[in-house]
Order: sequence, then structure tokens, then C-alpha cells
Amino acid sequence: MARAAKAPKRYRRDTSRNRELVTPEGVSLPLTIASRGARAGALILDLLLVGVLMTATTIALISIAGGTAALVRSVEDGSGAAQMLELLVVLWIILMFLFRNAYFLFFELGPRGATPGKRLAGIRIAARDGGRLTAEMVIARNLLRDIELFLPLVFLASAGAESGAAWLAATAWILVFPLLPLFNRDRLRAGDMIAGTWVVEGPRQKLHAAMTTAAEVAPQSYRFSDEELAVYGEYELQTLERVLRLGARKSILPVHETIVRKIGREGPRESGVGDEQAFLEAYYAQLRARLESGMRMGRRKADKYAQEH
Repeated sequence: MARAAKAPKRYRRDTSRNRELVTPEGVSLPLTIASRGARAGALILDLLLVGVLMTATTIALISIAGGTAALVRSVEDGSGAAQMLELLVVLWIILMFLFRNAYFLFFELGPRGATPGKRLAGIRIAARDGGRLTAEMVIARNLLRDIELFLPLVFLASAGAESGAAWLAATAWILVFPLLPLFNRDRLRAGDMIAGTWVVEGPRQKLHAAMTTAAEVAPQSYRFSDEELAVYGEYELQTLERVLRLGARKSILPVHETIVRKIGREGPRESGVGDEQAFLEAYYAQLRARLESGMRMGRRKADKYAQEH
């Protein structure tokens, strides 16, 4: 008798990384903590990109100085070119510091909250309290990176390869700090613990095509005045986008009620399912168009508490 075919093995999604994020408006948004592998891969990609930028900058500065041979001659001769060399060295030190730190700050303070490496890995930074990701949070978590990664390397370089104690101390340091995400439930590094942030998976579901333009999204019955759109800013726009991406009824309803109450107008009263979502999609499209228009004119509104400037 022929044996029955074995049922294919099914792989279940890791639900231990699922979390609930509650925004200051009381909206509960499900999210997934980024895996350790995704975080490590994103960091490696970013460090490779930073290394390329550092190398290209170094080569460019050497070319400006006339090449390596010219640098050696200027040092040996003590000529006036040595002053130019000192200036280039100072410039090189500043640029290396900026590449090592400002690179992460620039991208993580952006609207996506992610460096190029994180974007390729499909992850981003979020505030653990559900609020807006602030500059203080991003600065704190990135300054800690120097202590976590670069300090032991500097220590080894100053101590020398023959110092066994230095290598032992650096190894212990690496085991404590860079490997910290391996030993806590939320995969937090020391910078995340200090800053109150975590790294989460970005939404993989694309927004419905109707959200691409206001003309397609906003039916004639859902038009908002400039005063109604001026209530919210970039942070609320991002929160609304996350709600619409998820498409969960339990999130859409309270957000709809909050916006209707905040802008002081009656929402859809039809009994058909989806009216609230159409209302939110229309508001999202028109708010986004307003904010993007303001940016082109040099005006920004970070959130509902900020004044446009």
C-alpha cells in the first residue's frame, strides 16, 4: 500500500515580536519589533556606506593636497605647504566625525525615521511612548553608538596589539554593549534604552492607489477648509498614514471620531461600512497636499502643538 504523502511543513510567524503602540490620541496600533538579524544587517549596510564616503573623502583631500608624495615632502621640508596640510587634516577629522554621527542623525530625523540601511532592511525607529520621534531621542541613541562600538576600537588602537589586557577589556565591552539586543525581549540596544526608542518593522502593505492623489481620493462630499486642515501637522499625518495602511476597523473608528471632534464638523452618518475610511483617506490626501505645499514655501508644522514657521 502506498504511503500517504506527508503534509507540507508549515512555518508559523514569530508572534513574540508583536506589540501594541498606543499614541497620545489613544489610538492602538499593532506593530512588530525588528528582528536582530534585520538590525544587524541594516547596521552593516550603513557602516559600509559610511566607509565608502570616508574613503572617497580621504582620497579627494589627498588629491587636493597634491598626492601622498607631496604630503610627505611638505612634512619633511617644513615648508609653507605644511600649514595647508594641517588645515586639510583638521578638515578631514571634522568630516570623519560628521560621517560617523551626522549620517545617522540626518536620516533618522527625517520623515521616514530610517537610514538607507534600515530602509533596505524594512525597519525604522519609533518612540516607545507612542509620541513623535524627537530630535533629543535620535541624538541620544546615536551618541551612545560611539560608546557601544567605537570606544573599544579607539582603546585598542591606543593600547596596541600586544596588550593582552586591552584586548580582554575590549572583548568584554563588546559582549556587554553591542550584543545587548540579544538579551532583552524588545531587541533594544543601550541607545534605545536611554532614548526611549525601539526599532520596528516598516509597514509592508502599500497604500491603496486612491491615496496617491487628492483628486482620486477625495469625493466631492469630503472637502476640508484650510482651517480644518491647519489643525494637524506632520506627526499626525504619519500616524494617520499608519492607521490607513493597517486598515483595521478598531483603529479607524476612534481616529475618525477624534478628527471629526477636533475640526468641529459632522462626519459621515451613512450606515455603509467604509464611510469612515473614505473620510480619513480624503482628509489624509488634503492634509498631505497642504503640508507639502507649505514645505515648498518654506513653512513647516511638526505637529498639532506647533505653529507653522
